[in-house]
This record gives sequence, structure tokens and C-alpha cells, in this order.
Amino acid sequence: MSSDTPARSPRLTRRAMLQGSAALGLLGAGVLRESLAYAGTLRVGEPAPPASLVTLDGRRISTPDLLGQVVILTFWATWCVPCREELPLLSDYAARHEAEGLKVLAFSLDAPEDLRQVRKVAQPWHFPAGLLANSSAPGYGRIWRLPVNFTIDRAGRLFDNGWKDKQPTWTAERLERIVTPLLR
Repeated sequence: MSSDTPARSPRLTRRAMLQGSAALGLLGAGVLRESLAYAGTLRVGEPAPPASLVTLDGRRISTPDLLGQVVILTFWATWCVPCREELPLLSDYAARHEAEGLKVLAFSLDAPEDLRQVRKVAQPWHFPAGLLANSSAPGYGRIWRLPVNFTIDRAGRLFDNGWKDKQPTWTAERLERIVTPLLR
């Protein structure tokens, strides 16, 4: 072949495309299985996996630095209607109990290009928020359901595993039942 003859790309056969699709599917299933298995290792009463939130103003807050406080990790998105309903309630609760050692960290699943909307929604809250894409919470598995929340006690142990909650949305009653006793 001469140097002025363009190189031809090999033609993809239907079989090659199917094999590639199958490989990607198996890879995706493996990643999903791995992240669900990792989330399945969460045990109430055991040390909570570390998480680190990069806030909308660029601060980094890590759960290991919050020992001695009760911590709620909340995962949400601007397009999640139950999230948008529960977060103002959670914000009011956080404001009332901050002096008792409550810290809420809100991880948004929105894409970085939606940052303006995330800022707008999170602006009135009494706790920090940030994008999960910029933060780290691998020990909690792949976040596939919203809202999902995890509560960590003052000793850094997982107290409430959001994957096990049948009714995962925060309500005033649920906050009083799960979080308030930890603040005493």
C-alpha cells in the first residue's frame, strides 16, 4: 500500500459487534454486582465507610473528621421529587439540632453541567451540599435509588443503613425516631 492510499478500517461484522456488546454488558454487570456487593457489606453497628464531600464552595468535609458528631449522609438530585420534598424538612431539623452535634452532608447526583440548578436548590439549606461527581462515598455502593440516607453515630458507626429502609424519605417522625435519640 502506498503512503498516499488511505488506510481502511476493518469492517465490523455483526458477530464482532455482538461480542463487543456482550463484553460491555458483562463488564457493566460486574461493576454493578461489585458496587451492590460493596453496599451489601454495610452493617449497622460497624464502622461507617469514610465519605468526603466537596462542597459547592470548594471545602472538603470528611466523615472521619466528624467523629463526636451525629452525621447524616443524604443523596439527592434536583430532578428527584421526593428529595425536593424531604430536604427542606431535613434542613429545618439540622438547623434546630446543629448545636447538639448534628452534621448533614448532601451529595447531589446531578451532572456538573447542572451546577447552577444545584446551587439554586441547595442555597436555602442549613447544611453543606456538593456534587457526588466531585466527592467520594464509595463504601455506600452505587447510588441507584433516591432519596437514600445513611446515619452515622458519634463513634463513627453506621446507625441507619439507607439501603434497608422500606420508607427511605425523611419525615418528622422518622427523624425523631432515628436521629433525635443519638443527639441526647
